Amino acid sequence: MQARGLAAIFTSWRMVGLRKERIMHRLLIATNNPGKMREIRSLLQMPGLELVTPEEIGLELNVPETGKDYAENAAIKGKAFASASGMHTLADDSGLEVEALGGLPGLHSARFINRPGATDAERRQRLLENLKGHTRPWEARFRCAAALVTPQGEVELFEGTCAGEIIPQERGQDGFGYDPVFLIPELGKTMAELSMAEKNQISHRARAIQAAQPAIEKHLAKS
Repeated sequence: MQARGLAAIFTSWRMVGLRKERIMHRLLIATNNPGKMREIRSLLQMPGLELVTPEEIGLELNVPETGKDYAENAAIKGKAFASASGMHTLADDSGLEVEALGGLPGLHSARFINRPGATDAERRQRLLENLKGHTRPWEARFRCAAALVTPQGEVELFEGTCAGEIIPQERGQDGFGYDPVFLIPELGKTMAELSMAEKNQISHRARAIQAAQPAIEKHLAKS
C-alpha cells in the first residue's frame, strides 16, 4: 500500500511537471477580433506558449489609436494592455492602402465608415463606391505593424506587407475585413479564398507576426 501511495504521489508530481512544461508562459494578444485571433493562433503555435485575449482574462480596455502610423498605433495599444495586465503583450495595427485613392483608407481602414456598428461589408461597399471612375487595375497593399511589449513597457516593432489589387466583386467566404475584394494576382485568388495555410505564407499580418517570433521566444524565456 505504501509503495502504491508513493507511486501515486510521484505520478501526480510528474503530471504537474508536464502541465508546466506544456504551458510555461502566457502572451496577451491585444484584440478581441475573432478573425484576427484565429490567424494569430495559427501562426504562434509555439511549445510552452498560451495565447489569451483581453476578454479571456476579464480585461476591458478602450485604447484610442492616435498614432501617426501603424507602428505607433500598435505600440500605443501594446503599452496600454501590457501595463493593465502585467503581461507580455502582442498588439498590431493594420490597414489597406489603395493607390488610386492616394493610400486611403490606410490608418482609417477599420473606421472607414465612422459610425458605431458599421460592418465589414459596409466598409467594402464604401471602398468600391469611392473607386468608381478610377481606371483599373486598382493596385493596393495591406500593411501591418506588430508591437511586442513587456510589462515594463519595452517595445519591439515588426512589419509586414502584402501587395495585390482591389476587384469590384467580392469572392470567397473566409477571412474578414477587406479580404473578399483583395486579389493576389499571382495566385488568382482573393485573400478570402485562401486557406489559412496559404494566407499564413503571404499575408501582411503573417509576415509581421513571423518576424516577431524570435523576439517572443527570447523575452518569454527570460520571464
